[in-house]
Amino acid sequence: MRIRRRGRNRVARCWLPTKPVTTAACGASVMMLLVVVFHFVLSPPLEEDEHSFLHRARIQGRSHLLLNLKPTELPKNVVAADTEEFHVPSGGVNPRTDLWSSNLSKQFYGCSNASRQFLRVGAVAEPNRYLMIATSGGLNQQRTGIIDAVVAARILNATLVIPELDEQSFWKDASNFSEIFDTDWFISSLKYDVMIVKEVPKRGGKIVGAPYKMRVPRKCTPKCYQSRVLPALMKKHVVLLTKYDYRLSNNLDPDLQKLRCRVNYHALKFTDQIRQMGNMLVQRMRSKSSRFIALHLRFEPDMLAFSGCYYGGGEKERTELGAIRKRWKTLHVNDPDKERRHGKCPLSPEEVALMLRALGFGDEVHLYVASGEIYGGEATLAALKAFFPNIHSKETLLSRDELAPFEPFSSRMAALDFIVCDESDVFVTNNNGNMARMLAGRRRYFGHKRTIRPNAKKLSSLFPNRTSMTWGAFQSKVRAFQKGFMGEPGEVKAGSGQFHENPVECLCGKNKKPSKSARDFQENDDGLDWRDLDYGESEPLGRSRSEGSGLDGDNLLAQPDEAESDEFDFGW
Repeated sequence: MRIRRRGRNRVARCWLPTKPVTTAACGASVMMLLVVVFHFVLSPPLEEDEHSFLHRARIQGRSHLLLNLKPTELPKNVVAADTEEFHVPSGGVNPRTDLWSSNLSKQFYGCSNASRQFLRVGAVAEPNRYLMIATSGGLNQQRTGIIDAVVAARILNATLVIPELDEQSFWKDASNFSEIFDTDWFISSLKYDVMIVKEVPKRGGKIVGAPYKMRVPRKCTPKCYQSRVLPALMKKHVVLLTKYDYRLSNNLDPDLQKLRCRVNYHALKFTDQIRQMGNMLVQRMRSKSSRFIALHLRFEPDMLAFSGCYYGGGEKERTELGAIRKRWKTLHVNDPDKERRHGKCPLSPEEVALMLRALGFGDEVHLYVASGEIYGGEATLAALKAFFPNIHSKETLLSRDELAPFEPFSSRMAALDFIVCDESDVFVTNNNGNMARMLAGRRRYFGHKRTIRPNAKKLSSLFPNRTSMTWGAFQSKVRAFQKGFMGEPGEVKAGSGQFHENPVECLCGKNKKPSKSARDFQENDDGLDWRDLDYGESEPLGRSRSEGSGLDGDNLLAQPDEAESDEFDFGW
């Protein structure tokens, strides 16, 4: 009995064997190891550099991987635990049938013929009155000066001398008028409106008189010209208006506004050499795709420094742009967040890509990019290229030999971009600068071709918080915010902005007259900012002493040319 009890106790002690316990522990360890290996294989390397990451994203066809890159523009919020992943699709989601053109565009057309009340030049021109102008800035800034000079000559009943182009600014382009524009066409097409000569005539081998230099305030009204310039013109016979940019009011009689349109959209034609090369660029874009987008991308270091905007580049960005900003000695310190909230900051290349994808443009779309030097170079453009790999420029479409005659001249290079942007199916801009405004008005005049401007005020609050929502929610917000910014007829309130951007007096419906007089344009005298500078140009526009003084410019006596309080002038 005792032996049997001991046997039972021995059996009881051995009832839970030790081997299964060891096996279970080993199994758990193997499972944990598999989880670690699985996580390691699927996760990108922690120290993967940007170029390797971009290469991997392109190979896998997943442009949305770039959202995991260290931000170079705006900080991205961490996705909340209960929120779906912010996944950017490679193709256009829910593409819109009217994305490439407006359904209403055929109902409107450009109309700029003079009325019967607008007398021909022979009935109003006075002899021995010669108006000369010296333009300022780059190509599009000069273009506004040329257009307004024709109208100013008409107001003064003077003969216009072919304008002098700016050769001293940042651009340092020695091109004269006839090397950019067709001079003979310019003169002949305006022969019923204004007398134009190539130079002041000589009498007895001598010029009629040395030009009397003077400067008028910006947004000078017809009454202002008659009280300031006309007395000097009658006395001196030849007057040279210097630094001629934005020197004519938005608010003019309808016939003078139509004259602006005739100059801008018909008389100012590029030379044959420029037009032929520009058309070649358009043809090469068409050979790649039947439809394409032209993107005017302003993201130059000088412009960013002057704007006072911040793009998340940390101390490096603040130091580099801060050093450039010191060139303008009297610039006050800007609040970058405030500038962004007010819609004064141009979109970054990545933000442009996100906006286009949200609107419905897929990665198969071909983009022509017109830009100056991009701050950050290829690293800044990486996201745009990942979203839209089919990116082109005049440098990639033309051979070195083809581009060589234009390359030393910044205005002629800009003219090539102007032609391609004008002929594109969709024109997109990340800013509201001179070229963007000029092309927006031109595309309205010639059939309301699709023109997309970013609603910067609304988008500025959306982009930093984009990863805290789903892609669907982000896309819906972008499309809602962009209503009224897609180049539809009538979307811009009559009288708002510059006349060159919204030439309301020159836009007619097939069954009705223009909706509102251009006299209702609101003059904004808040001064000029980076948007008034042509891309690639770093010389901002100053203000004359009489501007902002509270004095009535129409009643001031004519003054000789004197230096403006041009605190932004480099003296180049």
